[in-house]
Amino acid sequence: METPRSCVCTRLSGGLGVSTCGEDSFLYFAYGSNLLRERILLKNPTATFYAVANLQDFKLVFGSHQGKASSYWHGGTATIVQSPGDEVWGVVWKMNTSNLNSLDKQEGVAGGIYIPIEVNIPTQEGKILTCRSYQMSDCVCDLPSPQYKKVICMGAKQNGLPTAYQKKLEAIETNNYAGPVSVFEELEATIKEKETTTR
Repeated sequence: METPRSCVCTRLSGGLGVSTCGEDSFLYFAYGSNLLRERILLKNPTATFYAVANLQDFKLVFGSHQGKASSYWHGGTATIVQSPGDEVWGVVWKMNTSNLNSLDKQEGVAGGIYIPIEVNIPTQEGKILTCRSYQMSDCVCDLPSPQYKKVICMGAKQNGLPTAYQKKLEAIETNNYAGPVSVFEELEATIKEKETTTR
């Protein structure tokens, strides 16, 4: 899972129907910071865990839209690119369509940073889940901040992604940014508060 120095993110063809679980809900495949339950619930309170999933023939890379590092995360953010033989592990969340706009906003769809795509993911039971996901447009590869990487690793651990995949995530090189990241601090506070109330 090396971070390549040049990557091309292409838009996938296909419709973007979101009513895959009934008219008022949809499935969303998360592979980046939204792996962490506390992260997705910050802006999307209807999200509920649906399944751990494996997207075939894609790989996880980190980059910046048009080479502009995320001011939110202070570095590159995750995206997926087609890559035969590779795989990306993630979490499928079931969400109410009332959160579709908030999810698109979080992903920067209106600004053209990420493009909604549809991916088909096989389950262990042999079913195919049609999920909404996101792919960065005009991607220029860039290293993530340590804080962003930590959120992804925490989410992978929280949801029991395969140990070998977790180790790949932990080995990702970062940009060593050491300044404040407000969303990371908010997540840490939420997790600590939860730990305090469950004791």
